Amino acid sequence: MGKRIVVALGGNAILTDDPTAQGQQNVLRETAEKLVTLVKQGHQLVIAHGNGPQVGNLLNQQLAANSEKNPALPLDTCVAMTQGSIGYWVQNAMNDILIKENIQKQAVSVVTQCLVNQDDPAFQNPSKPVGPFLTEEEAKAASEKDGAHYKEDAGRGWRKVVPSPKPEEILEYPMVKNLIDNGFITISAGGGGIPVIATEDGYKGVEAVIDKDFAAAKLAEMLNADYFIILTGVDNVYINFGKENQKKLEQVHISELKEYISQNQFAAGSMLPKVQAVIQFLEKRPFAQAVITSLDNLENLLTGTVVSNSSLKAVNQNA
Repeated sequence: MGKRIVVALGGNAILTDDPTAQGQQNVLRETAEKLVTLVKQGHQLVIAHGNGPQVGNLLNQQLAANSEKNPALPLDTCVAMTQGSIGYWVQNAMNDILIKENIQKQAVSVVTQCLVNQDDPAFQNPSKPVGPFLTEEEAKAASEKDGAHYKEDAGRGWRKVVPSPKPEEILEYPMVKNLIDNGFITISAGGGGIPVIATEDGYKGVEAVIDKDFAAAKLAEMLNADYFIILTGVDNVYINFGKENQKKLEQVHISELKEYISQNQFAAGSMLPKVQAVIQFLEKRPFAQAVITSLDNLENLLTGTVVSNSSLKAVNQNA
């Protein structure tokens, strides 16, 4: 019997060396060919994706053209725009491969909002870099003008930083579930979803970005997914990475992952949020499974084949 699978695509599954629209679409076609393998195996597929490079590029374009008559759009709108464009690319790539493989299914993208709490501590500590690199003088001038926060970023310059709150709910979840129940492959929660808060007048977009792995984990939880898969640039998660005693993780319990986190084994800007998202999902779905691996290793994962570079599979020990 097929499983319900939520797959979160990392940036390498969308963007490599060619940042043009055609270049990204070419990469996504290769990605779609691998994802369709899951559909051929009879699984229900839900696709989430990142948008970090794309929204950064769009912000640069917005700022470059900013004027009184053509004002730059706010960040939540830029997230929506890149979510729509990438969803459009993924949808078309998937549908092309489905037709080629004579699979009677269709992919569809859903512009997705994520509810966040306006009291989330992240709003008091903006930490997610967005937009172009500036000199310190330019950053100070920009901060005086827009009131935003700017921080030095790894010796490369100063960048605007925005809050990265945790997602509490996927607002379009009922529609996504309905599409899945009716056999559609859905692309949703792209770029972490559009961050919104609840107000007396309805939902309002906020100047923030949501980590796509946490948003995908929340979506997987709400959909009662059997598998939550995070695709990244490596086949395995490692501890003691780069050292003589480096060790890849193949099957672990979430209690072990928490211990590794306390040891600072995972880099804050790369693997840590992926591991935390896996834990978040499994604590809500104790009988499900979560996997971190590469796109190339995806087929081996669900056919039951254990390969020497098999992925990290985290299973809640309380299951």
